[in-house]
Amino acid sequence: MSDVLELQDVSVVREGRALVDQVSWSVKEGERWIILGPNGAGKTTLLNVASSYLYPSKGTATILGETLGTPGTDVFELRPRVGMAGIAMADKLPKRQTVLQTVLTAAYGMTAGWQEEYEDVDEQRARAFLDRLGMSEYLDRKFGTLSEGERKRTLIARALMADPELLLLDEPAAGLDLGGREDLVRRLGRLARDPIAPSMIMVTHHVEEIAPGFTHVLMIRQGKVLAAGPLELELTSRNLSLCFGLPLVVEQVGDRWTAQGLPLS
Repeated sequence: MSDVLELQDVSVVREGRALVDQVSWSVKEGERWIILGPNGAGKTTLLNVASSYLYPSKGTATILGETLGTPGTDVFELRPRVGMAGIAMADKLPKRQTVLQTVLTAAYGMTAGWQEEYEDVDEQRARAFLDRLGMSEYLDRKFGTLSEGERKRTLIARALMADPELLLLDEPAAGLDLGGREDLVRRLGRLARDPIAPSMIMVTHHVEEIAPGFTHVLMIRQGKVLAAGPLELELTSRNLSLCFGLPLVVEQVGDRWTAQGLPLS
């Protein structure tokens, strides 16, 4: 399997502070990765490097065979090959557009409709992705009127619309209630187990949000990688305790994960 993402000694420095510090990490085709870590650990920074919207201060980042900052690498050709769903994208989308329009515009790499004409196949694909995410009943709803969970599902459908080779999800379950979270985890699990789905990287704070079908975990704290590898080997109580800075117990129940702190003595 080829690498869809390869970081070699990558650091991102801002105002003298390393947001990520000498990170080396590779994601191979077909893998589904979770990035776990506390607030400020550097998770979203890594995702922004993976999307090509943030260049390393040091080291090299190669995305889908293209190394950032080298002659011949055109990020405007690279970016449509990477799907991104997160709050940063939600803020760029017009609130008055319908759900269907919001997903359709991704076919042209746009955030808002202009004068482009969509083919029937584009609309069929948009409807199919929305149906997969449970949004078929909301096609004509305005994006700005959606609940948090409905918005997150629309953003994932939109990210899939461009047929990406790499799908990046930035805290897709953040702000959801229990029902919304479980519905999203179930749908993400179906997507993760699909053999023709793109390679995936998802940022989260919570092991409970890891959907069945995800294969690997990267744990990061204060910009440095603490552990990286298959979930079953690296998602341990010891590693998670080091990552979050307090004693934690991790358990796998069926195909889901839970974590809780040890009681105070």
